[in-house]
Amino acid sequence: MTILVTGAAGFIGSSLSRKLLEQGETVIGVDNLNDYYDVQLKKDRLKTLQDMGGFQFEKIELSDQRQTQKLFQGPAKKAKKIVHLAAQAGVRYSLTNPHAYLSSNINGHLNVIEGARHSDSLTSLVYASSSSVYGGNKKHPFAASDPVNSPLSLYAATKRSDELMSYCYSHLFKIPMVGLRFFTVYGPWGRPDMAAYLFCEAMRQNKPISIFNNGEMKRDFTYIDDIVNGIMKAMNYTPEADENGARAKVFNLGNNKTEKLMDFISVIEQEMGITAQKDFKPMQQGDVAETYANIDESRDLLGYDPKTTIYEGIPRFISWYKDYYNL
Repeated sequence: MTILVTGAAGFIGSSLSRKLLEQGETVIGVDNLNDYYDVQLKKDRLKTLQDMGGFQFEKIELSDQRQTQKLFQGPAKKAKKIVHLAAQAGVRYSLTNPHAYLSSNINGHLNVIEGARHSDSLTSLVYASSSSVYGGNKKHPFAASDPVNSPLSLYAATKRSDELMSYCYSHLFKIPMVGLRFFTVYGPWGRPDMAAYLFCEAMRQNKPISIFNNGEMKRDFTYIDDIVNGIMKAMNYTPEADENGARAKVFNLGNNKTEKLMDFISVIEQEMGITAQKDFKPMQQGDVAETYANIDESRDLLGYDPKTTIYEGIPRFISWYKDYYNL
């Protein structure tokens, strides 16, 4: 089967592509290789995929309508499934570069679902949303059925917009659409702008780590292998039509366990063999104090069952990190 994976040079996209290739699938990987973080890391992820065979890479800017049309009329024409993971990530970056989020997350998403609309071979489309859509919701754990109309960052607002656009297209054009709200994903080949990577980088350089909300943060940390397994289950799920005829559904993919940030840091310190210099700071604008996923529907309808604790996942990440940087 041919599967189109956007954001294939990214953390989750490359990890999913690797798993699909291991299972004998053909993957068309798309990415624009932007410089939001280290481009070399993205290229190294791609190399691991290209070395496996069955992988075709297309460097494309999905926010460009003509490039995306050309993709769907050419290399992706025979794709049976689409997993759309390409996006401008990061809550804090959206405070300083908001236009990047509108370009990638709104225009890019629209161009992909518009391409899907005109595909004759497509059977399903899975796309990335985010736990950020829950904003400042006080009810924990967050359920996919909870109201999500008060985003606290532009990033969250664009991801909620993606969900609404996808519902609309499923209603209008009968495309099965599954959105996945990811909760703080970490693991080997992870993103340098996220906590585990940032902390390791600072610690090995003998620099202080920034700890927001004076350390009173909790996160539903979710290991990459559990996320990939959830995506693959979502790829084989077709939502039932609702009263409007839309076959659209949104699920949480989290670990269903909220962890104190200070405990997360403690495990990193133990595995790195370094005590971190800690710089406690107030809450960052646009951020939230706690995330916690209710995954009852994901378990019942997808068969999603995360297994990995931070005490297993962090050592695996740091083992990869040390190997990647020859430490």
